[in-house]
Amino acid sequence: MSGRLAGKVALITGAARGIGRAQAVRFAQEGADIVALDVCAPIETVVVPHSSPADLDETARLVREAGAKVHAEIVDVRDLATMAAAADRGAQRFGGLDVVCATAGITSRAMAVDMDEKAWRIMLDVNLTGVWHTCRVGAPHLIARGAGAIILTNSIAGMRGLVGVAHYTAAKHGVVGLMRSLAHDLARHRVRVNCVHPTNVDTPLIQNDAVSSAFRPDLDRSPTRAEFAEAARGMNLLAVPWVDPVDVANAALFLASDEARYITAATLPVDAGATAR
Repeated sequence: MSGRLAGKVALITGAARGIGRAQAVRFAQEGADIVALDVCAPIETVVVPHSSPADLDETARLVREAGAKVHAEIVDVRDLATMAAAADRGAQRFGGLDVVCATAGITSRAMAVDMDEKAWRIMLDVNLTGVWHTCRVGAPHLIARGAGAIILTNSIAGMRGLVGVAHYTAAKHGVVGLMRSLAHDLARHRVRVNCVHPTNVDTPLIQNDAVSSAFRPDLDRSPTRAEFAEAARGMNLLAVPWVDPVDVANAALFLASDEARYITAATLPVDAGATAR
């Protein structure tokens, strides 16, 4: 099957790398033009490596290589006004929007009782309020179309508790509530809203010393990729330590396509069984 998004336009945040880039490329391969947004800069309290303008340029190149058009901008999802302006420019360039993927997100670690207030606030500002901003600026374009799909990139942390990331878990649970309410609000406009919940994904957000070391506190050095994988594998029922970005992108592609035309308010795990009970 091909051309599943032929003639559609998708806005994707966090598009410079990882899941966002995978979504941009897969959607382009299926016929969609892409509005690719990313902050491409460090965020205070976040120690994992940040995306760069060069990363966003590479995403744009890959989208064009897939045969689609792309409008790329550097935007912080925490800034509603600049998000709205970027969405409007992208929609004007391509004649509207059909799909919105709220994928931008950050990660950091601390026990809840020891956490710095700034780390808490920035996490919620990006991973919850930033998702609402994305929906807020994208939804009017979908309403104008008379139909559309919003996909919120969530996490297994939106479906269960995890150690050392209470702020992240709270934000991701909040995204589920936002999704369910938006699904009610937008149903009369034929706009569907769903979440995708991956387990660990093989992206720079986990493949760094800060995250991998948290999985191997038994080591007095940074773990190798293989040592990290050994610990991460225990989170999942299936014998894999993490999934690939394209696995999450394929789930989002399904939800964005007409194949999911009657699916809304759903939480779709792409988690190798990590949330199985």
